Amino acid sequence: MPKRGYHHGNLRQALVEAALRLIEIKGPTGFTLSEAAKQAGVTPAAVYRHFEGREDLIAEAARQGFLMFADLMQHAYDKYQPSALAAFEATGRAYLAFARKHPGHYIAMFESGISANRTPELADAANRARGVLERAAAELSQHIPAEKRPPASMFSAHIMAMSHGVVELFARNAPGTASPYAPEDLLETGIGVYLRGLGLIDPDD
Repeated sequence: MPKRGYHHGNLRQALVEAALRLIEIKGPTGFTLSEAAKQAGVTPAAVYRHFEGREDLIAEAARQGFLMFADLMQHAYDKYQPSALAAFEATGRAYLAFARKHPGHYIAMFESGISANRTPELADAANRARGVLERAAAELSQHIPAEKRPPASMFSAHIMAMSHGVVELFARNAPGTASPYAPEDLLETGIGVYLRGLGLIDPDD
């Protein structure tokens, strides 16, 4: 039974958590603010004290998700230092782990159609998350001769695209997308192929 009588300050978060549950079940466009209010145990009118509409509510879920995402990738990166290679590979694994553990946040961040530039706060959170992977890429790419070195932003974007593709195609258990390989193995081997192409992993490894 939803809790009622929220104190000032935590109703906003209760609405975000209700939205996250609905996003997981119905998708980012499959629920109304009234449904989020019902999940949180308040009247629809109460929602409008905190959010102007459903997109604002989803944007806040995305902002919180990007902050969590950044913290998880930073932790993975720090854990495997001082090896630039191991630290970089760990950030890729953290991407998949986050999508598995926090599907509502992940959908709000990447699949809701909400622009990361919708608010300065959302943009800052998204940039912080991207910045972790880009710094990891910049550090690792120092081992590539300058004339062959891709920009760190391109390097990290390639890994993000690969990670996102594995999540979308093979980590959601959608009908018709079964793979004989675990998503973690697909991502690890894909990153390995990419890094070998850049000369960052010995071809015989």
